[in-house]
Amino acid sequence: MDEDLPTALWVQLHLRQADLDAIPTVVTRKGDPHRGTILLKLAKRPEGWRVLNQARDGKGQRAWLGALQGAVVAEAEADAYITKAVARDGDLWVIEVDDRDGRNPFPGQQL
Repeated sequence: MDEDLPTALWVQLHLRQADLDAIPTVVTRKGDPHRGTILLKLAKRPEGWRVLNQARDGKGQRAWLGALQGAVVAEAEADAYITKAVARDGDLWVIEVDDRDGRNPFPGQQL
């Protein structure tokens, strides 16, 4: 059901759940509240950061696609990728997850 929610409401719902699960998250950029796509910056300490782009699987369900070949990269490299992505898509939401284990608190299969 939450696949049909506007982006802002979907984000708020899952940020609340992350908070209950004690997973620190912060929205670093708000995009279009109705149809914006989401980009996640996930901490994987001490190795670095992973960036995941929102995608859809073959059934149209929300999924996550690893950016930068799915690699764990230095924060500067992750931030450079995010800056370019935002320049291409002004409706993009950016959410940072600062969890030592690199957990993704947002539902959806990783492709």
